[in-house]
Amino acid sequence: MKHTITRKEDLNPTDYVIDVIAPEVAEKFKPGNFAVLLTIPNGERIPMSIEKAEDGKITMYIKKLGKTSRELDTWKVGDAFYKIIGPMGTAPTLKKFGTVVFASDLVCGHAENNAMCRELKKIEGNHVISIQSFTTKKDVYPEKERSKNYADEYILATGDGSVGRKGHMLDVLKEMLEERKIDIVFAGGDIPALQKLSELTKKYNVPVMTTVRQIMVDATGMCGSCRVFVDGEQKLACIDGPMFDGQKVDWEAAISRLAMFKNKEAEAMECYNKEIKELR
Repeated sequence: MKHTITRKEDLNPTDYVIDVIAPEVAEKFKPGNFAVLLTIPNGERIPMSIEKAEDGKITMYIKKLGKTSRELDTWKVGDAFYKIIGPMGTAPTLKKFGTVVFASDLVCGHAENNAMCRELKKIEGNHVISIQSFTTKKDVYPEKERSKNYADEYILATGDGSVGRKGHMLDVLKEMLEERKIDIVFAGGDIPALQKLSELTKKYNVPVMTTVRQIMVDATGMCGSCRVFVDGEQKLACIDGPMFDGQKVDWEAAISRLAMFKNKEAEAMECYNKEIKELR
């Protein structure tokens, strides 16, 4: 089967969205799952959050950050991936919670925000609140790509206050926890921010599920690079997660592991930039 790109659009200067034909993934996807892309045979296995799965296609939000994500940005509608594997991971159980918040501040988190709010709102008895934060106005996604379309309440925040609330999702959530009853919080995005968010919810005795996005090599549990310690027990983000009880995660270990591949990532980016220059 050809996993053909059917849509590709910019979300802001650094993030973009693609729709890809992947019926075997779309059929079984649940919010919290992810997919693995292989652009070529024997190529890098690239884990991606899924924003939506319908009509035999999956939608993914991607940031132009490292070598592979920048290279993918050169792909066009009509191009096809070698393989898409999934859905991967263990999706959290969604049910009637009451008042539910999903907070996000990075591209992967925004994709999960949309997916989770869309599903939570289908469950009778849930009041869904979405918080999305961006750095400044130019980073805010187009309205059709925001979680406001799937939530009962929506709060947009920017760090400089150029649009929406001034501040970060943490500021909005803190104020909300002080003013009203929240039954559970879900969150995705920047790992250090998720650590603070987990500490914040613990202070108010509110449960939280966070996406702990670790480096994955094979995304099948064989390499062990995505190890996460939850309540003192070793878990694998690719199999047991990537969503875990944020109040039980060893965040210091998780953040430390993220730095393990920085030199390799820099080398890959340097080689890619050199290849681009040579082609020009």
